Amino acid sequence: MKLYFKQKMFSLRQRSEIYDEFGNVLFSAIGEISLARKMHIYDRTGNEVAYVERKLLRLLPRFSIYVMGQYVTDIVKEFTFFKPSYVFERIGWRVDGEVFSHDYRVFSGNMYVASVHKHWMTWGDSYELDIADGQDVVMVLAAVIAIDCVMDANSSNNS
Repeated sequence: MKLYFKQKMFSLRQRSEIYDEFGNVLFSAIGEISLARKMHIYDRTGNEVAYVERKLLRLLPRFSIYVMGQYVTDIVKEFTFFKPSYVFERIGWRVDGEVFSHDYRVFSGNMYVASVHKHWMTWGDSYELDIADGQDVVMVLAAVIAIDCVMDANSSNNS
């Protein structure tokens, strides 16, 4: 399944629309203005299906993922010197590829879960998300948003 992220420009809160391959809006991701960064994911009817929340007071960025109000996992940026490494605790997912250029894949063991590819030369950030058959679309969507949040948190900590 392919989904397409389009971040809204000129929005007070961080906001993205997620489309299917036919241009239909399936989900919206909306940031909450607070000390602990939080992104809510809503389905097309406006129901919250997941959210991603930053854990405060951590040396390295760490975000928790909740699906349908239930805690699922934390994504942790591991300390490395050359290439960023991200791991999802409890579910065993890992991220492989060029995360900073938004061209990466998510694996569970050796099994492919999803891939993300950034579209360049667009108004606002746009990404293509390819989800493997049989994967939980909402969980994968929350995971990709969590990776983006970790990268944003890391870049704001370094500036």
